[in-house]
Amino acid sequence: MAAPKTGIKVVIVGAGFGGLTAAIECHRQGHDVEIYENFPELKTLGDIISFGANAGRIFYRWKDGEIAKKLRSICIDLTEYGFRIHKYDTGEVVYHQRSPPGAPEAPILNGHRGELHEIVFNYARELGIPIHLNQRVEEYFEDAERAGIVLKNGQKVYADIVIGADGVRSKARELVLGYVDKPKSSGYAVWRAWFSNDDMIKDPRTKEFCENGDTFNGWIGPDVHFLFSTIKGGKDCCWVLTHKDEHDIDESWSFPGKLDDVYQVLEGWDPVCKAIVEKTPSLVDWKLVYRDPLPTWVSKHARILLLGDAAHPFLPTSAQGATQAMEDGVTIGICLRKAGKANIPAAVRAHQEIRYDRVRAVQKTGESTRDRWHKTDWEKVAKEPESIAFRREDWIHEFDAEKHTEEVFDETFKRVTEPQNTDGTSLLPAAPPAVAV
Repeated sequence: MAAPKTGIKVVIVGAGFGGLTAAIECHRQGHDVEIYENFPELKTLGDIISFGANAGRIFYRWKDGEIAKKLRSICIDLTEYGFRIHKYDTGEVVYHQRSPPGAPEAPILNGHRGELHEIVFNYARELGIPIHLNQRVEEYFEDAERAGIVLKNGQKVYADIVIGADGVRSKARELVLGYVDKPKSSGYAVWRAWFSNDDMIKDPRTKEFCENGDTFNGWIGPDVHFLFSTIKGGKDCCWVLTHKDEHDIDESWSFPGKLDDVYQVLEGWDPVCKAIVEKTPSLVDWKLVYRDPLPTWVSKHARILLLGDAAHPFLPTSAQGATQAMEDGVTIGICLRKAGKANIPAAVRAHQEIRYDRVRAVQKTGESTRDRWHKTDWEKVAKEPESIAFRREDWIHEFDAEKHTEEVFDETFKRVTEPQNTDGTSLLPAAPPAVAV
């Protein structure tokens, strides 16, 4: 059943998972929403992406579980295989991590980024959400009453709120912060690849990964980790290798990678690793950038909001970047409905209050996982093999963004609309919140 119309006009910049989720959730909450995206056409690009159960719970609410079912059908199934963690040099499996039992209403999803994105993109279109492709946004603007964007052709688009879901190179971020926030090198980079199993299955050293359904293996070494998956019953292969990289980055940090560089890092490693890598037709060298946590995701008049990577980029070792962007989308949709059209700025501030501390805590898990793997105490692992496991925190995965926002919104709304909040910043007075229907 469709929600009553709120009369709130939402413009979203960016049609990644965060932007699409924000659009779908705003539509579910009764807002008038449209998306502007720079890319000229949808392409199934990329390699593996992970969504935690906290994202699966969001997907499941779309179209009575149909969208989650479609996504699940093309994702890796590790029910039988689990995750096998190897010592980098000997190849010994030091820990076999079993997959948690799956819940249909909150599936964990790992699959090809482009293929999963296509399903979500098509669902947004099916709902009638306008998605304007090949529309480069040159400028953001706002005043106390409304916000908007300026397109490359000079056209201005107005809305009650603009959501900048425009990624790590966000233009919206400059307006929100009042300065250009340049990314810094994290000191690490990732080589990434996705390819068919044609050569893998012909090689006795690697065919076992393609003949036994879906698999997931990781090799952990000094300041390096190498993760390898087979998917779709072993038909497709994917690997990522995180390693130290001190190169300076400027505006571009994704480049074609070189196999010789990978071989150099893998020198002295289990020979199976090189046997996998040498089958790779092409790879990407992706520099992991770091940004200090932003002091705010909200513009001066609280009519522009940063969402997803534009607000809070994640390390891949968190396996939560796209999921947290989805939680953002759910939260802002509900905040806008419950606050009502007369209280857009208060809704936006409430959204940040609800999300900020959780996002920062989840971000830290990416750092802790990387550091635990890259500085492994092998004596400890020998005594406690589970210490090297990829941790699945219940407080992350069991979280229900929709339920949580519904529960805490009223108290949060009251707090952000008091004459002064806790840091002494004066806030605008609010009209009475909208009545929930």
